[in-house]
Amino acid sequence: MTQWYQLQQLDSKFLEQVHQLYDDSFPMEIRQYLAQWLENQDWEHAANNVSFATVLFHDLLSQLDDQFSRFLIENNFLLQHNIRKSKRNLQDNFQEDPIHMAMIIYNCLKEERKILNSAQLSNQMEVGNVQNTVVGMLDKQKELDAKVKAVKNSVLDVEQDIKTLEDMQDEYDFKCKTLQNREHESNSVSQEEYKKEQMNLNKMFLSLDLKRKEVVNKIVQLLNTTEHTQSALINEELVEWKHRQQTACIGGPPNACLDQLQSWFTIVAESLQQVRQQLKKLEELEQKFTYDPDPITKNKQVLQDRTHSLFKQLIQSSFVVERQPCMPTHPQRPLVLKTGVQFTVKLRLLVKLQELNYNLKVKVLFDKDVTEKNLVKGFRKFNILGTNTKVMNMEESTNGSLAAEFRHLQLKEQKNAGSRTNEGPLIVTEELHSLSFETQLCQPGLVIDLETTSLPIVVISNVSQLPSGWASILWFNMLSTDPKNLSFFLNPPYAKWSKLSEVLSWQFSSVTKRGLNADQLSMLGEKLLGPTSGGSHDGLIPWTRFCKENINDKNFPFWLWIEGILELIKKHLLCLWNDGCIMGFISKEKERALLKDQSPGTFLLRFSESSREGAITFTWVEGSPSEPQFHSVEPYTKKELSAVTFPDIIRNYKVMAAENIPENPLRFLYPNIPKDNAFGKYYSRPKEAPEPMDLDGPKGNGYIKTELISVSEVHPSRLQSPENLLPMSPEEFYEVSRMVGSTEIDTVMCSAYST
Repeated sequence: MTQWYQLQQLDSKFLEQVHQLYDDSFPMEIRQYLAQWLENQDWEHAANNVSFATVLFHDLLSQLDDQFSRFLIENNFLLQHNIRKSKRNLQDNFQEDPIHMAMIIYNCLKEERKILNSAQLSNQMEVGNVQNTVVGMLDKQKELDAKVKAVKNSVLDVEQDIKTLEDMQDEYDFKCKTLQNREHESNSVSQEEYKKEQMNLNKMFLSLDLKRKEVVNKIVQLLNTTEHTQSALINEELVEWKHRQQTACIGGPPNACLDQLQSWFTIVAESLQQVRQQLKKLEELEQKFTYDPDPITKNKQVLQDRTHSLFKQLIQSSFVVERQPCMPTHPQRPLVLKTGVQFTVKLRLLVKLQELNYNLKVKVLFDKDVTEKNLVKGFRKFNILGTNTKVMNMEESTNGSLAAEFRHLQLKEQKNAGSRTNEGPLIVTEELHSLSFETQLCQPGLVIDLETTSLPIVVISNVSQLPSGWASILWFNMLSTDPKNLSFFLNPPYAKWSKLSEVLSWQFSSVTKRGLNADQLSMLGEKLLGPTSGGSHDGLIPWTRFCKENINDKNFPFWLWIEGILELIKKHLLCLWNDGCIMGFISKEKERALLKDQSPGTFLLRFSESSREGAITFTWVEGSPSEPQFHSVEPYTKKELSAVTFPDIIRNYKVMAAENIPENPLRFLYPNIPKDNAFGKYYSRPKEAPEPMDLDGPKGNGYIKTELISVSEVHPSRLQSPENLLPMSPEEFYEVSRMVGSTEIDTVMCSAYST
């Protein structure tokens, strides 16, 4: 078992650490494609030997060429493109410095081993060490594989027994007729020979009866085995997959592929279909020859009913929503649908039988059998627009599964006569709805109705409702496993901080390469639970505290603050967040505690707690450790960051101090990373410009080019010493204004400028 495979079995909090090891310099996809080969090389030696590093570098390129050839055979255009791009990047980055590549790979493998060890220690008290967990998962899969194969082999065994039974019955029938014919012929057989033949026939009958009983008993045992195996598939494996799908919908680890489950379901379904045919064959044999008590006559109806019941249960359970309803415009926010905007949803039948291809017509219904629409005051009703029927087939899916994908559905609200009331107990984004899907399987002597439902959805009419709608989806799928519980928000349960903190981290890791660490989550826990809680894992958080009540003294709730920061990261700070440059969630007290013992000019980046739309600021320290002074700039929002990138703001930030000399006070990113080392690769590169007097240049227009920079002004009267050339922070100015008053400040400033 490769180290890479073991890592993929870990909990999400450890997988997040793995994600942080890899970036564009050495992408994770190469680690995935060449897992075994990479782990078999001596990268530690290569990191200290340029000749050996060069050899491994070229070997690595050859391995990528081999992988490209495999993708070429599979005709996988996207993976061909990705691997060619990865190879070019490696050549650009490491052709001249293969030792650097060897060091990166060696460090990644070493850090992976640390993560594995950490996971083993972390889980030892709860679930044993990670390796045993992985082995347990593999053992469970092997056990199910063995059960499914046992069903298949038992069917083949019964098939052979029925053929033997048919041969025995044919021989017995032939001997009986032969003896009867000879009996009618006078003097053709002696009395002694007749008795002997009759005794042989009696023996054959006893053997035939015994064989019939054996076949019937084997079918009974086969159905017992099938029922046990089918129960494990439906009540354990399928339930676990649906729970993983819920988790994946709200940003958790990607859901496991359905192909393995489909393989098991299909083998069991094929086996039950064969049993149905075998029972028909036994019925034919019974019609040719029967007796009292015939085991076939006695048991056939019970066996047919049981086989039909098992097949019906399997088929009905195999009808699943493979991909939950989602607007293509918001792929990372499934289950929130806007009226008038197209959404997609994909159905799949896990029983892949060729005879079902193009034979199942699926129909979509909205809020079928939903009692809330009649019981809950103000509950909205919607119509489905677009083609609401589709035939399941194996051609549309890339993996050949039996599926139906609806790509052009829309919702339109039904307008009630009279004035609309908004006095219901639920707001729009707390109102849960569902999509139902129906089809019917028809075969000779067999009609089965199939139905499945989506996870609860929230329907919005304005995109501004999307954040609140997504909060409802998070809360429901975090705390409920019943997709029909559409009254969930009439009395929403509390959430434990231990669970909510994990879900919050997923909101970041699902759209970036980095989730939230323990320190960041601790700060968020204190905001929700109070400063004395310390972010207790057992702390309970009500739904209103998370999404509806204003947080502390601000005029917006906790979730909308988080949502604004997520948007800011995605659009303006993604690279810095992925690199770990942004500490982000940290209280001002903790911020000062970290900075007070650092070198002057050390700064850190944190998100503003007072901006609903998301904003980021930096705070730096000056002075001596015994008398540190802290300064923060006014937070930057998307408006400023759309004009100038944040790395450029940090690079060019100036403080106007004594004699109007601009200085940049930012020197080290906490704890001690030189500013240019941390942000240099993201600085805007200056464009080559023509000489100042070269008016004939391609872009000569007579104007002097300008550049936007951030500047803070500090008047000398506010400086304690020539070295302390720093501005008053917004927090400090607010306190001064509150205590002194604007009139006194104006008086002081006027007298200062008049001298």
